[in-house]
Amino acid sequence: MALTKLQLKSGLNRENTRYQQETGWYECDKIRFRAGTPETIGGWQRVSNNTYLGVCRSMWNWITLGGANIISVGTNLKYYLENGGAYYDITPIRLTTAAGDVTFAAATGSSIITVTDTANGVVIGDFVTYSGAVSLGGAITATVLNKEYQVVSILTDNSYTINVGVNATSGDIGNGGATTIGAYQLNVGPEIQIPLTGWSSGIWSGGAWGIGAPSTNELRIWSQSNFGEDLIFGPRGGGIYYWDASAGLTTRGVALSSLVGASDVPLFQNVLLVSNVSRFVLAFGTNDIGSSTLNPMLIRWSDQELAANWTPSATNQAGSLSLSHGSGIVAAVPTRQEMVVFTDISVYSLQYLGPPAVWGSTLLADGISIIGPNAVVVASGVTYWMGIDKFYKYDGNVTTLVCDLRQYVFADINLAQKYQAFGGVNEAFNEVWWFYCSKNSTVVDRYVIYNYVEAIWYYGTMERTAWISADVSNNPVAATYSNNLVEHEIGTDNNEGAETLPLNAYIETAEWDVGDGDSFTFIRRVLPDVSFRASTGSLTPQLTMTIKPMKNSGSGFNSPLSVGGSAFDPVVRIAQAPIEEFTGQVFIRVRGRQFVLRYESNQIGTAWQTGATRIDFVKDGRR
Repeated sequence: MALTKLQLKSGLNRENTRYQQETGWYECDKIRFRAGTPETIGGWQRVSNNTYLGVCRSMWNWITLGGANIISVGTNLKYYLENGGAYYDITPIRLTTAAGDVTFAAATGSSIITVTDTANGVVIGDFVTYSGAVSLGGAITATVLNKEYQVVSILTDNSYTINVGVNATSGDIGNGGATTIGAYQLNVGPEIQIPLTGWSSGIWSGGAWGIGAPSTNELRIWSQSNFGEDLIFGPRGGGIYYWDASAGLTTRGVALSSLVGASDVPLFQNVLLVSNVSRFVLAFGTNDIGSSTLNPMLIRWSDQELAANWTPSATNQAGSLSLSHGSGIVAAVPTRQEMVVFTDISVYSLQYLGPPAVWGSTLLADGISIIGPNAVVVASGVTYWMGIDKFYKYDGNVTTLVCDLRQYVFADINLAQKYQAFGGVNEAFNEVWWFYCSKNSTVVDRYVIYNYVEAIWYYGTMERTAWISADVSNNPVAATYSNNLVEHEIGTDNNEGAETLPLNAYIETAEWDVGDGDSFTFIRRVLPDVSFRASTGSLTPQLTMTIKPMKNSGSGFNSPLSVGGSAFDPVVRIAQAPIEEFTGQVFIRVRGRQFVLRYESNQIGTAWQTGATRIDFVKDGRR
């Protein structure tokens, strides 16, 4: 018999077969590596019991001069500010009607009201707030009408329906009162990318006559950045808006063009940034002065320190330039001394030069890709991003990241939903996270992590929609499909909802054998090396260790797994102080040429880290 230490490489590798990666790890979920050994990731805790409307795709975190720690939350329906666990709706108003322009019609026994308002411009799901309305249809009082409602359906260009939640007791047509005002918020956007076909859906002559080329209705993504303590923000393809911190959290954002001194403010933008140098507001993918057409390769910037003045002159530094490589600017991110700008095929450096050019661009690389506007992050001064088929970094040179999970990730990704992909930094663990939709999913359900200090990869399953690093907050904060925010690396469990749930963590090795695997091996004992020091709660923490045998590599696991005994056993902490103890040895009976070792846990309050597992085995013949 022999007692052998199982030496395994750090990180996961799925670029080849399970047997080819013999000395490494192959599968995992909710696991990271610390100093070369696997451990469970931290848990998460919801910020508050409050929720927001819509799916959040963009967040920003800053502290005002008054000390308010604010997270902005841009969803497909609204734009919020989170402070102290409360969500404040600051969605700008795009249209306010004149008094008396809005009229209502009610039908007996129905809570569905028809609203008539000429050229209102609403789409299904839009929000409108009424004021000055009088009672309608008997039971529908002025108090019921004078509040915010969401548009249920569109009847004509001038009429739509809402549901007031109270049934009319009599019919009523054309009522509403001479003082009724409708305040319409920005049009809502899609929560996922929606493929479009048919006339005008794609570029001219892009498809068969009368059919048109397929295109996509982009999901709602916001850009945002601080201008001092104030906020500049706007939806991709939409206008630019301004929120004044001194006006308070309950004050809505307003169009930047409505500010005193505003001049030639862009009508559209695909990406917004505020420079670290001299506070310029920059719009990437925008319209030129005097034009109402969006040029996806045009960059414009405001005058220095004047967010609303975009008219170039001999006495200011407002200006513009166009990029030449690509069909459109997808993303831009500020770094220490430059802005890194991504088109669909190229990477540029944008640097402040001073007058008269002001800003200048340098082509860094061609023939690259980026999967979406939020798929680029900066960690420890290096820019990382996810392409449509590989990962990249820029640290003075643009290079492809060597990825041991490239085949695994990009063979199971839904590129029809590529703009949902986003990145985030978990600086405390030297990690860059990317979230994306798996091949058959229209929601984000996968993540892949790059540890940039150890240069290793690992992955898992998790549903998130946006992420911000711990620059201002104590921990990374993510947005969920439960319409709330959660703080990561808190405790050991999933506290996204009211019920605490375990993380369901596991890690599994590739196929390993003794020698060259020409002989069967009989394993009778395993000496685990596990720490539970980060576990919490009243339960005794444990994980289950399983060894799965095979007759030959790729043959499938033996059935049953064990030979007259057991192939798995719990590894349990039985004491914590002064020296932590755990199960010293596990007696099992498994026989095979190749084996897979698996650790897993599904218990509240459990956190673990594995070390150097030892195997007690004996060779057992060739047949």
